[in-house]
Amino acid sequence: MSIFWIFLTAVGLSMDSFAMAIALGLRNARFEWRRACKIGLFFGAFQGVMPIIGFFLGFQFYAYIASFAYWIAFLLLASIGGNMIREAFSSDAKTSCDSNDESFLALSSLSLATSIDAFAVGFSFACLRADIFISSLIIFFITFVLSFLGVKIGCICGEKYKSKAELAGGVILILTGLKILLEHYNFFLS
Repeated sequence: MSIFWIFLTAVGLSMDSFAMAIALGLRNARFEWRRACKIGLFFGAFQGVMPIIGFFLGFQFYAYIASFAYWIAFLLLASIGGNMIREAFSSDAKTSCDSNDESFLALSSLSLATSIDAFAVGFSFACLRADIFISSLIIFFITFVLSFLGVKIGCICGEKYKSKAELAGGVILILTGLKILLEHYNFFLS
């Protein structure tokens, strides 16, 4: 898997965190650097660690699934992306960010909730034999930056971009999964 596709996957994965950071940014009209860094670090750390966990669990099972690993990667990414698209059009707002609590436990819970899909992506990286440490570092960095920006955008713009971010993330993950599948069947060169 090339750096370009890892980068796109990282952007797709970070959209839930970005949307949540926007929601957290809505709480304060005044932007605070320290608060934005704290939120970015929480989301980035969870998004960066979860693929490693998924990778090593997936790597244990690779011998059993090697013949259909590309289909697993595609289905995981497509289902995660489809769920993100569904959530973007859902009328139900995420209630987990309604509280003003930004304690360690609250931010850990939000970070875990937004990084479950990164666990599944880590499993698909194991199927693809991707370099998990470089991939996780890219995912961490992209998520940190986008979450930081999400807090800033939330302070400035409000709820307007939350669903668009989830929609974009879902589309990116589906396209990444489709690219992996088509590349496996030599539809185009990597």
